[in-house]
Amino acid sequence: MSYLNLFKDKRVIVTGHTGFKGSWLSIWLNQLGADVIGVSDQIPTNPSNFQVSEIKNFIQDIRINIKDTNTVYEVIKDLRPDFIFNLAAQSLVRNSYLSPVETILTNAIGSVNILNAVKECNYKTNCIMITSDKVYRNDEITRGYNENDIIGGKDPYSASKGMAELAINSFFESYLNNSENGSKLAIARAGNVIGGGDWAKDRIVPDCINAWSNKKSVKLRNPNSTRPWQHVLEPLSGYLLLGSFLDENNDFNGSKYNFGPSNENDFDVKELIQKMSLLWPDSKWELVSSKEGMMKEAGLLKLDCEKALKELNWKPVLDFDKTVQMTIEWYKEFYLNKQKCMYEFSLAQIGEFTEIAKIKNLTWTLK
Repeated sequence: MSYLNLFKDKRVIVTGHTGFKGSWLSIWLNQLGADVIGVSDQIPTNPSNFQVSEIKNFIQDIRINIKDTNTVYEVIKDLRPDFIFNLAAQSLVRNSYLSPVETILTNAIGSVNILNAVKECNYKTNCIMITSDKVYRNDEITRGYNENDIIGGKDPYSASKGMAELAINSFFESYLNNSENGSKLAIARAGNVIGGGDWAKDRIVPDCINAWSNKKSVKLRNPNSTRPWQHVLEPLSGYLLLGSFLDENNDFNGSKYNFGPSNENDFDVKELIQKMSLLWPDSKWELVSSKEGMMKEAGLLKLDCEKALKELNWKPVLDFDKTVQMTIEWYKEFYLNKQKCMYEFSLAQIGEFTEIAKIKNLTWTLK
């Protein structure tokens, strides 16, 4: 029996369920037997994993704006969730430069609205608040940021996530540390993720797939930027594991964990493209200079996940080759094999991922 079987028959709210990570988490929770309620205001991309996997057929789909304090309260009060996974966000750094106020309201005030609703309700809820590796003040250090490093924010997106964490910490210290209703919270920070079903603008994998599926050459903006690539299922396994520990043990209340890839998955953008192109027929790319000088992007940003290893026995499952392979196979199934509904294929990839994790005896596969 897996730790994750704890979610069977539990009522779970996933905010941002129409997004890339939220849609995958909704599929996984549904597969685990949870009663999943998705809360989002819109579908962020077209196409989207939410649409092509027909997730609305498997979960309850609620559309509200997370910035609306009263509506968030009413929904949480009425649904009485056992768990809330907060993934609702304006998640793109480049968009944050164009819409800083919207980014801060969604990411910071949205988090406050959820926790305020939980505080006001008279039943136990476990809140797993998802922030970002970009909460750390990025000094381009090579050792990897750990949970005790300084929170920063050189761009509006990073600042919005830093603000969210300050607010989350204040709610823990003021209300949810030994709260009367038993509610608890934990923070999860994850880095750059790839995988099937991502169609966000100005992200390297969707840019490649959009170009290659239309037999065009992809334009590379920053080929030498290094990213610690990880498959989307890697941090999601961490979120689920943290949620189960939080529910069963008060020692995890108020905790923070990094969920990132191993150092062996540090490759630059050009190396990622080269690996992907070997798996996609007739793929082409070209280097172009970036003209958006005001929009700074980190050259190096990585996480130290030693705490998750020591306290949760969590660690990454996939190496770089397998991460890229599973990503490309998903898109090939959709574009080249013209699969109309990707739900079963996504379930198969979750199963494959879980089997590899079992071989490594990771905590979330055992109990």
